[in-house]
Amino acid sequence: MTHPVPDADADLQHGTFRFPPAIFAVAVAFSTFQVITAAFSPLSSTVVRALHVGFLLLMTFLLMPPAGRRWIGWIVGGIGFVFSFYHWIFEADLIQRAGELTDWDMVIGIVTIVLVFEAARRVMGIALPLICAAFLLYGLFGQYLPGSLAHRGYGFDQVVGQLGFGTEGIYGTPTYVSSSYIFLFILFGSFLEQAGMIKLFTDFALGLFGHRRGGPAKVAVVSSALMGTINGSGVANVVTTGQFTIPLMKRFGYRAAFAGGVEATSSMGGQIMPPVMGAVAFIMSETINVPYVDICVAATIPALLYFFTAFLMVHLEAGRAGLHGMPKEECPNPWAAVRERWYLVLPLVMLVFLLFSGYTPLFSGMVALALTVVLIFGFMLASRFGPTGIKILFWILIGVACSAFFKFGIAAVMTVIALMALALAFVRGGKQTLRDAIDAMANGARHALPVGVACALVGVIIGVLTLTGAATNFAGYIIQLGEKSLFLSLALTMLVCLLLGMGIPTIPNYIITSSLAAPALLEMGVPLIVSHMFVFYFGIMADLTPPVALAAFAAAPIARETGMKIGLQAVRIALAGFIVPYMAVYSPALMLQGGTWLDTGYVVFKALVAILLWGGAAIGYWFAPLNWFERLWAFVAAAFLVAALPMTDETGLGMAAVLAVWHLVRHRRRQRAQATQGAGP
Repeated sequence: MTHPVPDADADLQHGTFRFPPAIFAVAVAFSTFQVITAAFSPLSSTVVRALHVGFLLLMTFLLMPPAGRRWIGWIVGGIGFVFSFYHWIFEADLIQRAGELTDWDMVIGIVTIVLVFEAARRVMGIALPLICAAFLLYGLFGQYLPGSLAHRGYGFDQVVGQLGFGTEGIYGTPTYVSSSYIFLFILFGSFLEQAGMIKLFTDFALGLFGHRRGGPAKVAVVSSALMGTINGSGVANVVTTGQFTIPLMKRFGYRAAFAGGVEATSSMGGQIMPPVMGAVAFIMSETINVPYVDICVAATIPALLYFFTAFLMVHLEAGRAGLHGMPKEECPNPWAAVRERWYLVLPLVMLVFLLFSGYTPLFSGMVALALTVVLIFGFMLASRFGPTGIKILFWILIGVACSAFFKFGIAAVMTVIALMALALAFVRGGKQTLRDAIDAMANGARHALPVGVACALVGVIIGVLTLTGAATNFAGYIIQLGEKSLFLSLALTMLVCLLLGMGIPTIPNYIITSSLAAPALLEMGVPLIVSHMFVFYFGIMADLTPPVALAAFAAAPIARETGMKIGLQAVRIALAGFIVPYMAVYSPALMLQGGTWLDTGYVVFKALVAILLWGGAAIGYWFAPLNWFERLWAFVAAAFLVAALPMTDETGLGMAAVLAVWHLVRHRRRQRAQATQGAGP
């Protein structure tokens, strides 16, 4: 993998990044372009996608220049950026001659495809480009393969046209989502982080749980869950909250590997935590044509079960190892933290309200982002006013000015922001606030690089599958297998997700497997959202599963432990992530897809019991240590609850009840024996 220029790795590891001035200007321009196109839609979607990819190429080659030479990065990235304007300048001509490429079309298309491959290699390593290259070769030479694997054959110009100019290649749905929803939400999270949302979440979690048994690890789980509501990137979550939580866990007795595993597990859960889930959720919404809010509703219960599992695991591990919490006097007051930065929660509340009111993610994200900036600027200006009455009057005026949104649209709010920015330039401390806002824009653009480049490159896979119809053949094989056993089909899909996840991030993992396997699961009667969620969840689990566990390796330098050991602990902690998707397939009510509230309540109860059993089996502790036979019993009972065969629920619940009674009786006997010994002479 090609690394960024000197000092970049260290900065990225600690969640910061020092931009050279020229690259900083490019990053700010990138964010400005995205905000303007999202707010005012001055350009067609095709042009926005092309320029989005152009900016991605320019920034990638500037931050990770060939041979470490920045001037080469300017040349190579500049070519990709300039070529993106071809789609704008000749937009009408390209539409009129669709499918018939000129010589210049071929040059632009080939160079852009090559640069996207190379940019992806620099950002995320060789694995994803190799997989996409295999699909590209299949599109070019698949007619020479034997039997049903072969396609009818396509010309070189057809493949280039499909991938470099159509809306099913590198400018397909993933790039559309990246250039609209995803970038806005990344920018939204960047502004909130810059304003102190991380400190708010950390102090709140520390105040509530830091003094309890195993408190530091519970802080990691809760703060990562809260961060997941604004930041859908698992790895970014690791390197932000992990800087605080992992050393804290180690200081209070947790093993380094376990501490890293807790943070990796909790952070990856951010991708399934509404209201701002990972980028995959937005791509899923567009792919299956389902409102984003429906994706959030379906994900809510599984996300809560996921974090309940992580919380339970750290609680049991603390009990097993005899770990206590922090002294209460060392923990901050959670409500004082809320009183100090309560206004940062308002954009999140507005975002949830708009999404659940039926507005699009693009509109909701734009309004939430604008509100965030208004609040950040407004509180800085208000702090300069002395009397409370003047502050209240100031906020009333701001509210009235922003209410012009309902008549004049987002332009009214943008005008208010511009006037506030002008005022800040002349207020003590205001220039620092403006610098922080501009830094947030630059950092948002940088955080969007891996997501955007991955979305562009996986368009190669979508384009080839669409052109050749190969996805239908693969789905047919899974359906044939599913006629004999749905479980085997699910297990095969899970293995494909985990194997792909050894080399590629969650987004391309989901896109590949959803294109191949999700339609087959749908044919076998699995509800639409559940089939795609199944693929999504195991794409996330792949980042926790050794030998290549991205989130675990991101936590390794902070924990000062090997990524392999952290990954093994993460798998142990994240058991629900492996179990809940299967339970949702057999009981779709878990994702609120069919059934009554009674059905949902029953399957949630069953899932909670299974998680308690898995926790006891994995950690070896409940109220007291579990011996090997009790752990085996718990494992088998949990397996029965997941199996969803006749009488398995009854068997599993019965075994759970027997084990609970036996364990409680044995625990009380031990307590009485210890009390008797303590009272002896």
